[in-house]
Amino acid sequence: MRTYGRVYTYDALGSPTKGPWQVITTDRNGLNDMVMLTTLAQVLMLNQGESPFYAHFGIPARSAVMTQIFPDYPVAFTQQAFAAQFASLLVAKRDDPTPTYDIYVTTKLGVKLNVKVPIPI
Repeated sequence: MRTYGRVYTYDALGSPTKGPWQVITTDRNGLNDMVMLTTLAQVLMLNQGESPFYAHFGIPARSAVMTQIFPDYPVAFTQQAFAAQFASLLVAKRDDPTPTYDIYVTTKLGVKLNVKVPIPI
């Protein structure tokens, strides 16, 4: 399995800057944990209807910023869709002015991973 993920770095003010795309593939033991985690982060960054292949995924980030209402239902739908890929999965919103989410994952081997996902608007 293969997916592509973008590396984000943060400047002195804490704003994310886009880095290069990287290929994430199944590891040599046949585990897809990093592929699925990267795919989950990419799906959270999608706007609704942006993907021609996965039209049911994406969150309304722009309208969420304008109305100051977090898109909890689309995020819960995305978490439910990816939950079977991990032993434990939690997507939680951060207390930031822009939509930013923390992903807490426990892989099927028991490895705990935490990822901060800023939603581009």
